[in-house]
Amino acid sequence: METLKTSARINPHGLGIVWLDTFEVEYHKSKAYAKLSTERPFIAHFRYATIGKVGRDNTHPFVCGANRDELLMMNGTIRQLGNAKNCDTKVLAQKLGTMARQHWKASLSKYDCRFVTINTRTRSFQIYNRHLYTWKDGVWYSKNNVLQDNIVAVYGTLRKGMGNYYRYLKNAKHLGTGKTKDKYPMQSKGIPYVYDQKGQGYNVVVDVFKVGDMDLKPLDQLEGHPHWYERKQIPIRLKNGKVITAWLYFMQGQMPTGVMPVADYVKHKQTTYKSYTPIFSYADKEPVNVRQSYLCTEINDMDDMSEDPYCTSCYNDLKFDELSNGYECRSCGEWYTETEVMNSHY
Repeated sequence: METLKTSARINPHGLGIVWLDTFEVEYHKSKAYAKLSTERPFIAHFRYATIGKVGRDNTHPFVCGANRDELLMMNGTIRQLGNAKNCDTKVLAQKLGTMARQHWKASLSKYDCRFVTINTRTRSFQIYNRHLYTWKDGVWYSKNNVLQDNIVAVYGTLRKGMGNYYRYLKNAKHLGTGKTKDKYPMQSKGIPYVYDQKGQGYNVVVDVFKVGDMDLKPLDQLEGHPHWYERKQIPIRLKNGKVITAWLYFMQGQMPTGVMPVADYVKHKQTTYKSYTPIFSYADKEPVNVRQSYLCTEINDMDDMSEDPYCTSCYNDLKFDELSNGYECRSCGEWYTETEVMNSHY
């Protein structure tokens, strides 16, 4: 049920179901995910709109041309297909309907997407590009970002509402705010560092999220795990008193001597920025105060990070393509229009 709810939250633009005991087809809004909490076998598609308008007409599956018995579902984006009205999968289904069935596999294998075709007459289905799927507990998942099996505790710019939260964790399930069960020293000089020196410092305030393997990898890249920060599992006490085990990123080495540890990065950041107003000497083009300069730079860096276009599927950077006037994810290949980037960002 949790996976279904996550699927609907990340992909809110329509739910299509093929029931494999009857091969009947149903179309719903994504919020009707509870229909899939059943023992009935099914193939389901939750849509996140990248090409084509949101609505029933662009909800999977699609009839393959004149072959009314053949249906197509797809996870991925084919930027050469579709337009503002019709999604790429709908256009592809029409193309499949014009070619012989034995050529479908060769045609679909050209795309780095996940496909399934269903024949309601013969009551059969076929999965394509199966190597791109994830198999877990008897279910094929065309994308594993809905399998949020990792618990991670964050204390810096990944905290809920901070700059990097919107880039890396906005689709993650927020379990709540808590503190490390044990004390650790956290240094905060613009960027916070928690050191693995158990028993020193404070119980560090953290936000706790459930993320999938697909989401954990970008976090590791952001933190430079395992060469800069190192991710380790420790006990976290949530506000409700429950203690859970979560990953936390520790800075390598020991906390410098003479540095005062802090317990809550957000409160410390707010207090510090309030106490140290950035003042610059424009004549000399040098900051009046070194600490003021460091804090001002960190504010600007966070603003820049929050405005960079990113992929809402894997949270990696998007690259602008002048020919198509759109954005392509450098990592997973998802495709976005300029309007979609603006809407998801603001």
